[in-house]
Amino acid sequence: MLKGVCVTGRRLTREELEGLRARGERAAEAGMGLRSLVRAHLSAARTTNSELSQGAHDHLLAAVEQAVDAFAEGHERAQRLAVRQEEAARREFIDDLLYGRSDLGRLAERAERFGLLLSHAHAVAVAQGPEPYADGYPVSRSVESSLVARFGNRRILLTTKDGRLICVAPADEPDVLTHFAKQAYAATDGGQVAIGRPHSGAGGVVHSYEEALNALDLAARMDLNDPVLHAADLLVYPVLTRDRQAMADLVLSVLGPLQQARGGAEPLLDTLTAYFDSGCVAAEAARRLSLSVRAITYRLDRIHRLTGADPGDPAQRYTLQTAVVGARLLGWPDQEL
Repeated sequence: MLKGVCVTGRRLTREELEGLRARGERAAEAGMGLRSLVRAHLSAARTTNSELSQGAHDHLLAAVEQAVDAFAEGHERAQRLAVRQEEAARREFIDDLLYGRSDLGRLAERAERFGLLLSHAHAVAVAQGPEPYADGYPVSRSVESSLVARFGNRRILLTTKDGRLICVAPADEPDVLTHFAKQAYAATDGGQVAIGRPHSGAGGVVHSYEEALNALDLAARMDLNDPVLHAADLLVYPVLTRDRQAMADLVLSVLGPLQQARGGAEPLLDTLTAYFDSGCVAAEAARRLSLSVRAITYRLDRIHRLTGADPGDPAQRYTLQTAVVGARLLGWPDQEL
């Protein structure tokens, strides 16, 4: 090709350029590096150059420039396609893994490609922040770099889903999720991380992931501001809402009379929440609500008169506190029960 160009002074034809691009793609698919291939092109040009007359050198250089550019374009095109295909395969696997879709046996085979052994038990941590995150975002790269630097290749899967950071780690490597939680909290500028319980098998990853998501949802409804939530510590809440109708009946029966108060039930419900969260210490509850202790005492007395239940009485306190938790879980009084 070079000799023909140098004799006539023509540029490479469209067919020749497309052939070079195709050869570049095949070379990339065969695993051949671009550097050695460019060197081979230049070697061929040098051999041809030694056979040319003085005036043909410019034609040779122009042809080599075209040829190497076309070949490299094809090589890079194949690389980009391979990357996109790999990303698509990874995303499909993650979707199947976290949603429990696909044949479990086939899922386990695919998991090994991405560093997971689904025959072992795994736990899942989910981090969310003030904004959504995706693969390749600075936050995602920062957390991933920290995990790789600390743990190397320990069969850890770090990804994103629905704007959240997700880490899947073997159950016998609890330090991984602890480190992930610490790094994700810092990288997301004070986000919140939930860690599901360890479970075995491919279905175990889904189970742990759902527990972590439920913990984050529960934190939003219950105003739980802890930076790290452990699903194992929150099991009482799903138990309380397992019979939703029974819980709704309890809330309306115990707390319904608070709606008769001036300003509605919300201020008194907030008072009970702060009182119970502070260990039934009126002074601490007053500090949390930016009220005086006298105002808190008045509100607690008002609650006693309206509901007939005394927040200071240990026996009656349990019923009140359970109803308050139920109200927060069910969104009452903003939502009708």
